[in-house]
Amino acid sequence: MNEQTLLERITFNPQIFGGKPIIRGRRLAVEHILGMLAAGDTIETLLEAYPWLEREDVQACLIYARRLVGHERIEPLLIESPR
Repeated sequence: MNEQTLLERITFNPQIFGGKPIIRGRRLAVEHILGMLAAGDTIETLLEAYPWLEREDVQACLIYARRLVGHERIEPLLIESPR
């Protein structure tokens, strides 16, 4: 499955979590999945916790996060020192 097809699993609904990205219109935010993975949960643990969740949904979350970070730019803050 290509990245674009996987990303179609990430949806937005202003009525759910204030429009944050969610998985296939369900009440499960992308940030929640990423947080669980960051905390050390495995994909298998997530699939057990959410029986409707599919491995491709988790993969879509990771692709979404990578693309978001890939567009992030940090601008240096220049502070003049007093003379």
